[in-house]
Amino acid sequence: MVSYNPKEWFKDIFRIHRADTVRKLLPYILLICLYATVVAYMELEYWKLSTNNSLRNVPVMHGLLGFAISMLLVFRTNTAYDRWWEGRKLWGSLVNNSRNLAIKLSAILPVEEKGLRHFFRKIIPGYAFALHKHLRKEETRLSLFEDDQHEPVFKSIDHKKHVPNQIALIMMQRVHKMHRDNLISGEQLLFLNNELQSFTEICGACERIKNTPIPFSYSMFIKKFVFIYVMTLPLGYVFTLGYYVVPVVAFIFYVLASLELIAEEIEDPFGGDQNDIPTELLAKNIELHLSEII
Repeated sequence: MVSYNPKEWFKDIFRIHRADTVRKLLPYILLICLYATVVAYMELEYWKLSTNNSLRNVPVMHGLLGFAISMLLVFRTNTAYDRWWEGRKLWGSLVNNSRNLAIKLSAILPVEEKGLRHFFRKIIPGYAFALHKHLRKEETRLSLFEDDQHEPVFKSIDHKKHVPNQIALIMMQRVHKMHRDNLISGEQLLFLNNELQSFTEICGACERIKNTPIPFSYSMFIKKFVFIYVMTLPLGYVFTLGYYVVPVVAFIFYVLASLELIAEEIEDPFGGDQNDIPTELLAKNIELHLSEII
């Protein structure tokens, strides 16, 4: 995720970073400039259509469609940002619930139960790292568990299956074993249940965002609409702008295409793009905080 100071926006205007849409759209912008130049030359110099008054009414169509395309893009970006913000809230809940579970366990567990404290100090942040890997569809390799000789149960995790579910199951089994061993009471078991249950609920909600993209027909319609709108701009505006239609059309394409490009990037907030949620950093924060609490 890009870290920046929103109060120093003058400095960022002239800085092209890796997530900037200019870098991604530059080849297409050059093609649009070439296309607009050819259209302007053919209409003004070769066909000499500037004297045809009927063609001067072509921009009316763009004026009518401009409102429609702006509303579509606003809805598109708002929908994508809602998905991004929901993902951020879910990971914020994961951070808070991990802390709450660690605080409760630290208060409940006897001081001499160093094995149990070590177990939860490892497995709670391990769940966050597993969820981070799971949402990015990467191979889950939990370095937290690799060198742990005290808990052989960590070695039983099958990385080919749903790893977050396995870790949540291990945590739930250990808490119930603590109840059977009379280390915690029934009331304390219920006291811990909400945080344990929330892990799976957060995972399911993140999977819903990850696995349910915007409908294909809606996304394709917006792309086709933008393409047709931009490609027909030089046909009408060349009579009023002349060759200045080239930079004008290029800028309009940059604005419309950038909005769609940004929406595509943030609608999947768990990827590895510059503007995605820093899930790995949040998982490291959970690990740091739990080492201080437990």
